[in-house]
Amino acid sequence: MDAANYGFQIEENAWIRLRDGCRLAARIWLPDECHSEAVPAILEYLPYRKRGGTDPRDDITYPYFARAGYAGVRVDIRGNGESDGVMTGEYTEQELSDGQEVIAWIADQPWCNGNVGMIGHSWGGFNGLQIAALRPPALKAVVTSCSTDDRYADDIHFMGGCLNNDNTTWSQQMLAYSSRPPDPQLVGDGWRDVWLQRLENMPFLASDWLKHQRRDDYWKHASVCEDYEAITAAVLAVGGWYDCYSNAIPRLLAGLKCPAKGIIGPWEHRYPHMAKVTPGIDFLEECVRWWDRWLKGVRNGAEDVPKLRAFLTRAAPASAKNGPRQGVWVGEAHWPSSSIETRTLYLAPRELANEPAEKGEIKISSLLDTGLACGNFCPGMRIDDELPGDQRDDDAKSVVFDTSPLEEDLAILGAAELELELSCDKRVAMIAARLCDVAPDGASTRVSHNPLNLTHRYSHENPEPMVPGKFFRIRIKLCDAGYIFQRGHKIRLALSNAYWPMVWPSPYLSALTIKLVGSQLHLPVRRDAVGEITMPAASPLPPTTHDILRAPSNQRTCRSDAATGQTVLEIIDDLGLVHDAGCGLETESRARHTYRIQLGDPLSARTEAEWTFGLRRDDWTVRTETSTVMTCDAQNFHLAAQLQAFEGSELIFERQWSEIIARDLA
Repeated sequence: MDAANYGFQIEENAWIRLRDGCRLAARIWLPDECHSEAVPAILEYLPYRKRGGTDPRDDITYPYFARAGYAGVRVDIRGNGESDGVMTGEYTEQELSDGQEVIAWIADQPWCNGNVGMIGHSWGGFNGLQIAALRPPALKAVVTSCSTDDRYADDIHFMGGCLNNDNTTWSQQMLAYSSRPPDPQLVGDGWRDVWLQRLENMPFLASDWLKHQRRDDYWKHASVCEDYEAITAAVLAVGGWYDCYSNAIPRLLAGLKCPAKGIIGPWEHRYPHMAKVTPGIDFLEECVRWWDRWLKGVRNGAEDVPKLRAFLTRAAPASAKNGPRQGVWVGEAHWPSSSIETRTLYLAPRELANEPAEKGEIKISSLLDTGLACGNFCPGMRIDDELPGDQRDDDAKSVVFDTSPLEEDLAILGAAELELELSCDKRVAMIAARLCDVAPDGASTRVSHNPLNLTHRYSHENPEPMVPGKFFRIRIKLCDAGYIFQRGHKIRLALSNAYWPMVWPSPYLSALTIKLVGSQLHLPVRRDAVGEITMPAASPLPPTTHDILRAPSNQRTCRSDAATGQTVLEIIDDLGLVHDAGCGLETESRARHTYRIQLGDPLSARTEAEWTFGLRRDDWTVRTETSTVMTCDAQNFHLAAQLQAFEGSELIFERQWSEIIARDLA
């Protein structure tokens, strides 16, 4: 379908007044069909600014939907963009309550027939599921991209009970995002008062999140895995293997009772038709097919496609660069799938063997900078080439176990699981497991991974210290993956007790001991190549009114000083300067992230994040500059942040935060 049946009009800014008087700002696309009959509507509800934010991608998505006969409604969350009020956190009761009101408002408009769908990527993918769990009557279908059902397990804060460094850097990014002012062209002369109120009430999110190091009620709130049956709207869950949220899709498909389908491609943290890891798919047409089935009642077979459509990557390059991936699409009629069987490999000295070991132990005591090839926790959030790179350097700092060269291709789909008989010489420690594909030339590609805070070995809600010298049986579920290990390649398991800078180090240098007897790796092997399917290729993206005045650029520098033992990783992302010819607004942003650690001293870990955002039109110029620093001692985390706002060259607002937060077995 070319989605070109209707023309459309755009309302650049409409106000949705809530019961408490707060106004949320919306941009609305109305198909010409609305003049003669009401149509279904699609909502996307985000804190990322509908003007000077997501508008380049909105200008692709919503005209497509409008031409297919759907009203599109892009709404700024309270306290962001042009919307009134202040935002106090992620997925708050206020945010979700406002979302329900927005859906009721949309359903009540004369151009809407009362049927509403939600689409969202990342934040919007989260709140689409969360609002669906509240069952607003008009919400009939959801398309969720790169999101999760479990805010503790897979969000950007913790991983296996280990503290993600992105807890700091993402907080810093949101501080920069949300501290920008509304556009005077849309809100009028009161824009400055709205901005100052917003600045005065900026939350210190890194602190809020870090105070909840266990999976407590804070994280259970809005985690839809707590009650899958609450969701009755039809759900299409989409993601990519390079995205940090792909684990949620198999869980959703296994847990949801509503009509649910999943698509996992090779992509990073972007909508599939905009991903820089390819091949893409005709994602917007997939959405229209979903909307047609569940919002218009068209019997188009959307419910008859495989439960899960997944891309199995074949021999991905051991490189951090985006680009094309080779592989095949497969369809699984059910999930969990009967076509997947568990194949067990056993840890032996330097080997993944087909038979259990009869004796032996191995020691793990990794350098603290093991993990420099990890890439970004969530590739695709900023610039290019954020993927995990060649793992050979990290493998050299780890204990590795290899199979013999494979005699035939081996495909996996799902989550590998590792069982270990393990002891530690400290009360608090971590382990990181990586599953890698080793090519005949020695290049090592990370296929899957997961760290585990060993105090969380049995529970993320009730962690327990390790007992030094005592052996425990632990299980590590690695991230889901779809991958084909080629004939002649080796499968590698790499273990380390550091994974910097992805996760914060444990407070003590530790040594782990693993008994080979009883230690094993379970692979989710797809038995054969049946079920290969064809996915429609992505169409070229249409031009937008956004002109690039300064192209985005990325610089990554890693320095190791042998004399001092310090390793410094610095990443500079210039997101460029963009001019919107439609409204005349220019936007620019830059980010710098620096990670420092001293070999031999886990308490030397230091993360620094800085962002600058600028907006201008004619003689109106504003800028925000933000920075956050995190350090630690053995008992506490130390957080400090600063926010400055400028009108022209004048500093009009400045605020600082400083917090000390106790380490909770972390």
